[in-house]
Amino acid sequence: MDGTKAAQGRNPIWQVIGASSVGTLIEWYDFYIFGSLAPIIAAQFFPKTDPTAALLATLATFAAGFIVRPFGALVFGRLGDIVGRKYTFLLTLVLMGGSTFAIGLVPGYASIGFAAPIIILVLRLVQGLALGGEYGGAATYVAEHAPSERRGYYTSWIQTTATLGLLLSLGIILGTRSNLDADAGISIEKFEDWGWRIPFLLSSVLLGVSVYIRLRMKESPAFTALKQSGKTSTNPIRESFAHRSNLKMVLLALFGMVMGQGVVWYTGQFYAQTFLENACRIDFGQTRTILIWAIVLATPFFILFGWLSDRIGRKWIMLAGMFLAVASYRPVYQAMLDTSSTKGLASDPSLDRVQRSLSPSNGKQWSLVHVTSYRAFPNGILEKEVRRDTLYADERPIGAGSPKVSRELPSDRYRWMVALVFVQILFVTMVYGPIAAFLVELFPTRIRYTSMSLPYHVGNGVFGGLTPFIAVLLTTMDAADPLVGLWYPIAVAGLCLVIGTLYVSNRIDPNVND
Repeated sequence: MDGTKAAQGRNPIWQVIGASSVGTLIEWYDFYIFGSLAPIIAAQFFPKTDPTAALLATLATFAAGFIVRPFGALVFGRLGDIVGRKYTFLLTLVLMGGSTFAIGLVPGYASIGFAAPIIILVLRLVQGLALGGEYGGAATYVAEHAPSERRGYYTSWIQTTATLGLLLSLGIILGTRSNLDADAGISIEKFEDWGWRIPFLLSSVLLGVSVYIRLRMKESPAFTALKQSGKTSTNPIRESFAHRSNLKMVLLALFGMVMGQGVVWYTGQFYAQTFLENACRIDFGQTRTILIWAIVLATPFFILFGWLSDRIGRKWIMLAGMFLAVASYRPVYQAMLDTSSTKGLASDPSLDRVQRSLSPSNGKQWSLVHVTSYRAFPNGILEKEVRRDTLYADERPIGAGSPKVSRELPSDRYRWMVALVFVQILFVTMVYGPIAAFLVELFPTRIRYTSMSLPYHVGNGVFGGLTPFIAVLLTTMDAADPLVGLWYPIAVAGLCLVIGTLYVSNRIDPNVND
């Protein structure tokens, strides 16, 4: 059934794309601010005695939201195939926004002890369940309004929302921190103390706007026609996974495409951020702006590859992205290390300096002192060591925290680092731009929401979402090789590349399951 004909007089396609994209973007924003603030959340909600263990625990909590996404796909996919697309992904939006807002209100470990990380974990699981139902609904909703010959192009707009949600989260985080105080040291202190909550609390405003927009939309024309004819599925889970022919398509989608797409996505946009901060030691602000520039420059390619997939098929575009990722990850990440390295270089003593700033005591017997040491290297890199937990009582030191070392890149190295991250996100656009149309065309309308959601969220949520955690874990196990964490995405994408090449068809008739 042609979604455009069915939609005449109802929802114009760009209105459909706009409503679906705004809501999905906000859900991704809600989901990703947790990952973007992982080091700060680690300090807030876990014991500070072992920073590495706290970061791993935070990344594990971040990954938990991905692991439960397949369960959300089953619960909300079934609901979407029985009740309808519109109200199901409206429900997921409310659940996501509510749990994100609640994270911004949870007291820290210093206030309520181990209850803090437990509450955060529960809210993170709710986020994962909600996201498990969101993507399949939004992609299906747009696809069922779009003409079959342009399905790749129109659904590729939905594909931009995950990246734009990350972009929005990075922008709001940077804006919040920069506006807390003109003094950089005090700004960092305020942001890490309580300012990090602001991006979470702002989600309530974004949620209200999105709910208003989605309430004004009508149900998908394809689902409406199916419901009026009395042909909706009574048990979409059984039909999706108990019937051999459909189960075969679910497994091919997962192991032949989606799991490889998942690890490429999370390597290029999340592990890259972790690597920039932990291995390259790039400054917090520069790390975020590097990602922002790379995302802005690469985002139009989602549309390009979605459009191209309508003309030459989905398969080879996605597999080409996986192949390029497998072949180039280690050289690209080695170049990132080299770009940020000061190894073997001596700083210029004439440019070295120490800056000391004192935050207000607020009537307490002590004040927090920021001691920042700067070292300038011949390659233009400025290394900064901040000791900001030094406490003074009557000008006598009573404690000192571990210093944090970060680097600021000069403009030429900064641009080269943007290019290296851009290349990774370009691979993301190749594997992710056509995937919605590919999945929609695999399954019939009556069980489409359920059937496409499960392989998508297993591939992205489990294989992809675990990428930052597993990569960091591998790095802690073999500290001698800073690139050892890349073997996980390389192995998964390589396996998917082989299976997809051998068993996945390049073009499925776009009308066969309408």
